[in-house]
Amino acid sequence: MSRRWALVPPVPARRPSGGKNGTVIEPDPVADPYLWLEEVTGDRPLEWVRARNAESLGELTTGERFAELRDGIREVLDSDERIPYVRRRGELLYNFWQDAEHPRGLWRRTTLESYRTGEPDWELLLDVDALGAAEGENWVWQGAAVRKPEYVRALVQLSRGGADAIVVREFDLPTRSFVPAGDGGFELPEAKSGVGWVDADTVFVGTDTGPGSMTTSGYPRVMRQWRRGTPVAEAPVVFEAPETDVSAFAVHDDTEGFERDLVGRSPDFHTSLEYLRRPDGSLELIDVPPDADAGVHREWLLVRPRSPWTLGETTYPEGSLLAFGFDDYLAGGRDATVLFTPTPSRSLSYHAWTRHHLILMVLEDVTTRTEVLTPERGWARSPLPGGSELGSTDIVGIDPEASDEYLLDVSGYTQASTLLRGDLATGELETLRRAPEFFDATGMSVQQYFAVSDDGTRIPYFVVGDQTDSPGPVLMTGYGGFEVSLTPHYSGIIGRGWLARGGRYVVANIRGGGEYGPAWHTSVLGEHRYLAYQDFAAVARDLVDRKITTPDRLAIHGGSNGGLLMGVMLTRYPELFGAIVIQVPLLDMRRYHLLLAGASWMAEYGDPDSPTDWEWISKYSPYQNLRPDASLPPVLVTTSTRDDRVHPGHARKMVARMREYGYRVEYYENIEGGHGGAADNAQRAFQWGLVLEFCWRQVG
Repeated sequence: MSRRWALVPPVPARRPSGGKNGTVIEPDPVADPYLWLEEVTGDRPLEWVRARNAESLGELTTGERFAELRDGIREVLDSDERIPYVRRRGELLYNFWQDAEHPRGLWRRTTLESYRTGEPDWELLLDVDALGAAEGENWVWQGAAVRKPEYVRALVQLSRGGADAIVVREFDLPTRSFVPAGDGGFELPEAKSGVGWVDADTVFVGTDTGPGSMTTSGYPRVMRQWRRGTPVAEAPVVFEAPETDVSAFAVHDDTEGFERDLVGRSPDFHTSLEYLRRPDGSLELIDVPPDADAGVHREWLLVRPRSPWTLGETTYPEGSLLAFGFDDYLAGGRDATVLFTPTPSRSLSYHAWTRHHLILMVLEDVTTRTEVLTPERGWARSPLPGGSELGSTDIVGIDPEASDEYLLDVSGYTQASTLLRGDLATGELETLRRAPEFFDATGMSVQQYFAVSDDGTRIPYFVVGDQTDSPGPVLMTGYGGFEVSLTPHYSGIIGRGWLARGGRYVVANIRGGGEYGPAWHTSVLGEHRYLAYQDFAAVARDLVDRKITTPDRLAIHGGSNGGLLMGVMLTRYPELFGAIVIQVPLLDMRRYHLLLAGASWMAEYGDPDSPTDWEWISKYSPYQNLRPDASLPPVLVTTSTRDDRVHPGHARKMVARMREYGYRVEYYENIEGGHGGAADNAQRAFQWGLVLEFCWRQVG
């Protein structure tokens, strides 16, 4: 999943035999004696969690270095000099901000003119800490959808403790107060909901309204058009997906002159079927390949196929970007304009519209190149002013209906972020903010190398830090799934807690990500998953061959799908590493599809209930491949009780089995935090302090 864990959210998946809190308890405890740890908030499991936490915290948090690491990271996270990133909504710029005084955060807004001063005059909209205190809730901010074009109402999303399940409440911006349901305000109780504006008094909504309303993956199955002041369960249904799909969706495009409703379904994680919903309620399929990424903007339909796509006598490669006139396409026209063609070293990361232009974010061997296309001039192409040629460039704020303004965040492993504002209509380019340097990068460099995997594929990776000739301590990470790319970016946490203390940091761009387009991802799906693990092991060996480190000085960490990667390294390649940190992981691949949102990931991993699929999954599933007689490096496992995306039972059961076999393993489970592992900066600093202290003890 990127700089955050990337498995997509949702609720309890299949529940064939009941179970508390969305868990599934199998009838045969002999096959798995630790099934009881899947009961998320049961007294016995939580007693076990508290005991494990006490053991590990008593070990890892004593001593000056842990306190220095934790406090130094907290300074980074709470620094007043951080860039307050903004999103434009009409004439104003909106920001969500967390610091030491406001750990759960402030939702606020200001003008561009005020933002330019460096000391903006913020209008406070919502204080989440004050709200939680007043209501006796541990609210965590999950975002807000502000209604266009008036910008006077918003749908605010809050979760308890950082879970994916949210409550939705309508918020009045002029009065800075919630609109009570009794006064016609839109309000939804805690559920894995999807909701978006249609007009001032109507929303599209998918939520848990009882049996049959959710898919087996936990996403909304039924989309409704909900009118203000009426019961949501009685709102007219606009679309339904089969129960075994991942989800259904419905969105309203309110672009002036191009108003339209789009509905659809996602049969699995990597496919979708989208329909234009006519005013009479009839549906017209937008007939593109189900695995393609397609988007409608004004008069254009853009399609990025994820597998080769033949139209007429032309076959377009996966990862290309094609433009069609939307109305012409619906009428049967298939004349494509090619906007991007991939090469072995170039892939399209993503694209974004301004009012009159299309911005392409291109990866060239994992570093960013930026281009601008202008459809009104025959898709004329030019460089994007402000784009970085050395690190990573990300679009962080655009209102595509308002103007040709864009905001760019430019950074690199040793280059702190710069926030730029450009305007393609005027050619204007200005620096709005520069983030502070949280560590001294003098003498540090960034090198890119390529390891050769077992099948001969070249795997890129970055090495950051002092480039000396002698092996030293290395902290390495990777992800390798869901087409998520790990691109160069600045981390004050890694910089201050690892690089500045003499360590080197390594990022492995293994297959399964999107660094080289869709094929880089699809090449390791299902039965070919083992290739991603061979890639990561190849990078580890290459680091030793280049004398950058030695196995006993190489620590690795990863979360979510990256936590699964760490679990495979532990059970299949333990001799390559000196320490392993496994965070919010999938580990029991025999049951992952039965727990929480796991059913939605079968397109990535396979179906364990299929004998054919289980044959390949069983070869790497960490929980099933743990053996009592192996020589394992030291291990730290972390998770969150409130993670309702990847079940904490994965981490709990793995640790319990390791303890049964006599292995020393440290464990920490945060009660809050959701899939991100932490709900505020204090929790983030504490967890990163644990991770870095553990790694320094083992390989430093």
